[in-house]
Amino acid sequence: MTGRPEALFPLFADLTGLPGVGPKIARLLEGIGIAAPRDLLFTLPFSVIDRRPVETVRDATLPGTVTVRARIGAHHAPARKGRPYRVIAEDAGTTFQIVFFHARGDYVQKLLPTGQVRLISGKAEFFDGVVQLVHPDHVLMPDEAASLPAFEPVYPLTAGVTQRTMAKAAAAALERAPVLAEWIDPALLTREGWPDWRAALTAAHAPDGLGAVAPTSPARRRLAYDELFAHQLTLALARARRRAAPGEETVGDGRLRARVLAALPYAMTGAQARAVEEIAADMAAPNRMNRLLQGDVGSGKTLVALMALLVAVEAGGQGVMMAPTEILARQHLDALSPLAKAAGVRIDLLTGRDKGAERARKLEDLAEGRIAILLGTHAVFQKDVVFQGLRLAIVDEQHRFGVRQRLELGRKGAAVDVLVMTATPIPRSLSLAIYGDMEVSVLDEKPAGRKPVKTALLSLERLDEVVDHLRKAVAEGRQAYWVCPLVDESEVVDLTAAEARFAHLRAALGEGVVGLVHGQMPPAEKDAVMAQFVADQVKVLVATTVIEVGVNVPNASIMVVERAEHFGLAQLHQLRGRVGRGSAASTCLLLYQPPLNEGAEKRLTTLRETEDGFRIAEVDLDMRGAGDLIGTAQSGLPRFQVADLERQGALMAVAQSDVRALIAEDPDLTSPRGAAARVLLWLMRRDEAVRLMTVG
Repeated sequence: MTGRPEALFPLFADLTGLPGVGPKIARLLEGIGIAAPRDLLFTLPFSVIDRRPVETVRDATLPGTVTVRARIGAHHAPARKGRPYRVIAEDAGTTFQIVFFHARGDYVQKLLPTGQVRLISGKAEFFDGVVQLVHPDHVLMPDEAASLPAFEPVYPLTAGVTQRTMAKAAAAALERAPVLAEWIDPALLTREGWPDWRAALTAAHAPDGLGAVAPTSPARRRLAYDELFAHQLTLALARARRRAAPGEETVGDGRLRARVLAALPYAMTGAQARAVEEIAADMAAPNRMNRLLQGDVGSGKTLVALMALLVAVEAGGQGVMMAPTEILARQHLDALSPLAKAAGVRIDLLTGRDKGAERARKLEDLAEGRIAILLGTHAVFQKDVVFQGLRLAIVDEQHRFGVRQRLELGRKGAAVDVLVMTATPIPRSLSLAIYGDMEVSVLDEKPAGRKPVKTALLSLERLDEVVDHLRKAVAEGRQAYWVCPLVDESEVVDLTAAEARFAHLRAALGEGVVGLVHGQMPPAEKDAVMAQFVADQVKVLVATTVIEVGVNVPNASIMVVERAEHFGLAQLHQLRGRVGRGSAASTCLLLYQPPLNEGAEKRLTTLRETEDGFRIAEVDLDMRGAGDLIGTAQSGLPRFQVADLERQGALMAVAQSDVRALIAEDPDLTSPRGAAARVLLWLMRRDEAVRLMTVG
């Protein structure tokens, strides 16, 4: 099947073919992502207006929408300009007024002829003891009453497009919707009690009550499932394609890994050992690896990454590990160098700072195979960076890497295995949405020696006690972070807050004890202060959130977060993960400004009660929603028109297993259900997926 199926042609035709949609309206609709009749089908009403008729306006709850049959009485034109035009009307129980502002008398006379009966619907309210209906939404002849739905759908709009235009266009698009063969597994359809595709669309656009627009309604769940199913099918096809592409069998003999294990002062956790085994098995297989290593703060991902890189080196190849920032790349270098040395393997760093002869020397050593493991930032992907035999690429902290970028990355290397690492625990539904095409290894144990962090909530009124506590801790040789909030979008304000706190603590604890880092500092200056803190010359580090990612100072055992109510849950969890890395018992003090609102209180108490990042992420998703949780703009999170990942997230796992079962028994999608699934891909504009199939 090379082109779009003919049955779908009417849905991808020009919008101007729909009644009431001229070139101008079509342009406005395109501005909100509606480019074809198909897009109108998936632009569902977000609420309904109850237009069920009442006998008399006296029975209605006012102010509110009222629909009533009434006999039209006298017209009262305004005595002077700017006054309202009033029409008296009488229903089965009372008289009321219909009011117009700036209306032409002849228009109103024609609309509401005296002595005739009309069905009138609109917003009504009491004014001076009289019920008034201002500018009715609908005025119908008694024989047209059936054309007014009992529940009128309310569509999302853009300036210049009315509800009436949208409803009319959506109804016309619906008439063009063909009857399509079923792509959902019949057993699932029966179990869930879902309607077929066309019936679901009809029900969604003609709601029969308030429940019909809820994400839990059968029609909505069915349409959401179609979207998630198409998404998972796209991921599965990309994954099948990648598996079919020849990879390289990378089999290590274990000698380098054994040296590292012997040099470690502790044993690996069961979760680490399991992850290393899964990765090594993937690398040894003939197809390319595409695995996600998901581990909570401090679960020991770096060691797993090194073991994976050593498999590549044992097999005679090279490995590369890419971090999002230079500070993290340098930290990986500090953490891995002693272990790489124990294994007798050369490791090096390449960042944007490498220039001239120094850079040329590194590039030559890399191309000649003298550097076995390269660490760096995005700079490692520049054209002139050539490996002698790259076997494994590790991408660290890249939930900002969408599926498409991963496909690009795959196209770049010959047969390179890919491991993506993240320390951001993501709830399962989101993880499947973003990483559904990948195998997943989860590190769910803390390495031996990592002590739990005691978390306490304190009001800012007790600031002096906290400073006293800090003074004692510093005297005992301990180190602490003091994080100041990003109160405001303006960095200047944050800077003042951090500088004021820095001055206050320096006065309380003494010169030379306290350091300051913030977003406005030049990188070299920031690195210098961080280095003093790492070397234990500075005891208390005052910082804005720049320390959130990855900094490793085992001696730091106290984390104070000021105005903690301003921080997100995930951010607080990451900050807390900066302590508890050494042998001392660690504390995290969350200072808040009372009174706390409900959301802030829930965030802070959740943090006090659990250290489980996945549990925290679920609460976070519940409170904030998917887009906010990982910043939709750069998250690689797909945008769905109908599916709501917070409320319908559980459907994502169902879609994934359904797709995997379908692909297992019908890899080329040639069965009747497979053919229906191909039509779904076209319907959902998944052209990339269709291309993967035709090329594959």
